[in-house]
Amino acid sequence: MGHYSRLRQRQNQEVGSEDYELLKGVDDNKDQSYFLWTLGQEELSKTLFPIGKYQKSEVRKLAEKFGLPTAQKKDSQGLCFMGMLDMKEFLKEFIPEKKGQVLNESGKVVGEHDGASFYTIGQRHGFVITQKSTEEEPYYIVDKDVEKNTLTVSSKENMEHVGGRKTVTLHDTNWIGEEPKEGKSYRARVRYRGELLECSVKMLNESRAEVTFEENQIAPAGQSLVIYDGERCLGGGVID
Repeated sequence: MGHYSRLRQRQNQEVGSEDYELLKGVDDNKDQSYFLWTLGQEELSKTLFPIGKYQKSEVRKLAEKFGLPTAQKKDSQGLCFMGMLDMKEFLKEFIPEKKGQVLNESGKVVGEHDGASFYTIGQRHGFVITQKSTEEEPYYIVDKDVEKNTLTVSSKENMEHVGGRKTVTLHDTNWIGEEPKEGKSYRARVRYRGELLECSVKMLNESRAEVTFEENQIAPAGQSLVIYDGERCLGGGVID
């Protein structure tokens, strides 16, 4: 596989046999372990991550050395299997546009958009702000209501406190090795390339867990939350 991640084989004292740990890629800016939290020991035992131990700049140099046509190809910003096709344009093939209102955190209409289904929490482009403040700060989507077809936006300074929550529950959890230990400090990522956030984890049952952050965080329902212990990806779950 081409993901920027790494594997480490270890002796698991609890079960008395060897197993695999999923580690972050060496290049923090390209690490893709966030997408791999659903893998188990069976899949990892058959997986290779040949570029996870390199920086992206080193991978490009190797590609040039071996004469690969992708050596100077621009980085993908979306779904790599879709090539240059824009995600929004792709969705428009199946979902009709429907103009809607953009609201600020007070509920005031400040702009318009092409349809709530086309946008994700945390996005800062693709909608029009008509009522701008004097500071001209960027706005991020902090909430969306598909039924009412509205987006709620906030400036970066307020983003973590508008619609944020300190505790979230996860379903369909998967732990690559052992489960997180209650009372221990971990770090969580709620979006690809998102900040690693200090947290604690409490198991509720075999498939559910409760994650508590130190501060309120934007944690959209349906998105993956992935738990890290240092460089090791422990697994994760889907946010309720």
